[in-house]
Parts: sequence; structure tokens; C-alpha cells
Amino acid sequence: MLAPVAAVVRAFVRVASPAVPIYALGDRVPSIARDAYVHPEATVIGDVRLGPRSSVWPGAVLRGDYGTVVVGEASNVQDGAVLHATAELPTVLGSSVVVGHLAHLEGATVADRALIGVGSVVLHRTEIGEGATVGAGAVVTNGMKVPARALALGVPATVRLDRSDPEIIELMAQVYVDNARHYREALRRLG
Repeated sequence: MLAPVAAVVRAFVRVASPAVPIYALGDRVPSIARDAYVHPEATVIGDVRLGPRSSVWPGAVLRGDYGTVVVGEASNVQDGAVLHATAELPTVLGSSVVVGHLAHLEGATVADRALIGVGSVVLHRTEIGEGATVGAGAVVTNGMKVPARALALGVPATVRLDRSDPEIIELMAQVYVDNARHYREALRRLG
């Protein structure tokens, strides 16, 4: 079983190192666009789908063991972030989404050009609207909806309407697309 899985993964993924921890779990096999970037110290397991120009950074864990994790085009999952899904609830990121360091998302849907701040938690059945921002350290509780262009802050998060700028978030996403290109070309392990 491992040989065919390895062939499938190689057909989709182009990574900085052959040692990148990308795992199939039974018949759940990651699908990774050829121009996506997965750092060698990130972990991708099971039914995880990485779109074109997306990136996953050191220490991030994307675990599609029970359900599906989708990362859209030009989106990034930064250092130490955790994306997980349940059997009933996928975790889905749209395009040009920025997921900050140490964020945790599970069973959530995040629309295009949204930002999930450093150390925030976004829980089951949440919907983060297009161009919305979840502030650093915020906890978006089960079933909460953050409207487009809104800002969610605090524990539990409260919403402030029309306080986020999707154009700035898209620029932030592009920084990571460019950084992934640089890492793909220049990263090398020493020692």
C-alpha cells in the first residue's frame, strides 16, 4: 500500500526536502498542489487538500484523520498552527487566508481574504466571513458567525462590524506566497 501512496503524493507535491512529513492514513491521502509549499518541519496527515500557492510553515499540523482539511489558493498556515476536522465538520479555508502562528481551527469555515490571528481559537461550526479578522488570542466559540469585514476580539470573541480590511489581508497572504517561493529555492539544511 505504501508504494502507491508515495507515488500519489509525489505526483502532487513539490517540497523543499524529501523528508517532509506527509502521511496517508489508510485510504486518506493528502492532495497537494505542485506549487504549494510544505516546510520540512510541518506535518500533513490524511485528507488534507492544499491549493495552489498555499503554504504550511514549521511546526504546523494539518490533520485530516476524521474529516477533511482544505487550504485554498494562496492561503498560509503559519508556525505552530493546528488545523483539524471532525467526521461531520470539515475545516475549510478559502483563498488568500492568513492563519497566524499558534492558531487552532477545528470544524470551521473561513471565507476568502480573512485573517485568523496569532494564538486564536476558532471552533466547531463557526463561519468567518470574507475579509474578516479574528484578533490575536480571540476564542470564536461553537456556531459563531463573524460577518464579512468584521473584527472578532476577546474571550469569548465579540464582533465589531466593518473593522477589517480584506485588501490588506490579501497583501499579507501574498507575502507568504513570495516567502514560500524563496524557501523553495533557498532553504537548505546544515549539519
